[in-house]
Amino acid sequence: MLPMLIETETTPNPATLKFLPGRTVMEAGTRDFADPEEAEASPLAEAIFGLGDVTGVFFGRDFVSVTAAPGVAWSSLKPDVLGLLLDHFSAAMPLFKPAKAGFAVPSDDAMIATDDPADADIIGQIRDLIETRVRPAVANDGGDIVYRGFDKGKVFLQLQGACAGCPSSSATLKNGIEQLLRYYVPEVTEVRAV
Repeated sequence: MLPMLIETETTPNPATLKFLPGRTVMEAGTRDFADPEEAEASPLAEAIFGLGDVTGVFFGRDFVSVTAAPGVAWSSLKPDVLGLLLDHFSAAMPLFKPAKAGFAVPSDDAMIATDDPADADIIGQIRDLIETRVRPAVANDGGDIVYRGFDKGKVFLQLQGACAGCPSSSATLKNGIEQLLRYYVPEVTEVRAV
């Protein structure tokens, strides 16, 4: 059996590093863990938070992004994260714990604004642009952007992974995503992060 190699990439967020294990991490969707309590759903996320110097863990299709606490040097944290990832993926451990009876797994589908059925065509265009143009680009940077609603011209998006807390995220949101959506969907007047 060949030894496993995990590549790393920097992201636009200097506190976040992207780890590429060379295999699928999430079969479908993404998962963002903002604190140790949320991470209890995943043995891997829980172990990474257990290092103590981590403020965020994000699972993408083929990567794991980890955000270091303020003031923590990646030179000291990176070997520990790599060790946890190697152990997890080499042993083919499950990414999530089995759901307990009566325990609801948090959904990434929570809406901020209630979509008006009259806006269905507009919302469809917005969702399509986010899925085909925006999400693939931000996944390359170790994050994700999730649609959270449309109300009176305003599109609500949630930044996850490396995108959450990134110094350039507001510029990306306003100068990139908002311009793209306004160009293709004239009914869009503004994009807001939630």
